Amino acid sequence: MKRALTAATVYFLMLFALGFVLGTVRVLFVAPRTGVLGATLIEVPLMLIAAFFMCRWAIDRWQVPPTLSTRGAMALLFLSLLALFETLVGVALFGRTLAETWSGLATFAGLIGLTAQVIGALLPLVIGRSKQR
Repeated sequence: MKRALTAATVYFLMLFALGFVLGTVRVLFVAPRTGVLGATLIEVPLMLIAAFFMCRWAIDRWQVPPTLSTRGAMALLFLSLLALFETLVGVALFGRTLAETWSGLATFAGLIGLTAQVIGALLPLVIGRSKQR
């Protein structure tokens, strides 16, 4: 289980760092030209491709067993860290309230982003399981 938690933490840190960089580019440069929804639709595929490769690397690097409980723990920790850090960044760096931070998810762009985050969290459940059976 320790390997899964380590892999989840590293996977989260790598993807969150990339998301922070791409999110900055999206907000400052892309969204003013394409709108929030257009910018989100450009960023999401890039993040999902990166998530796939980062998750696969973390699973291979820490040799996370393909059991549902182990990979489920990895997915749950990833999603928990993501929710916590998204909230902290919204409040601490951007001065938003908790309500403002979470209300952004109710927009169409927010729902697309949330869906991508959930897909990223679920990747440990499917990556590499068939080759390890």
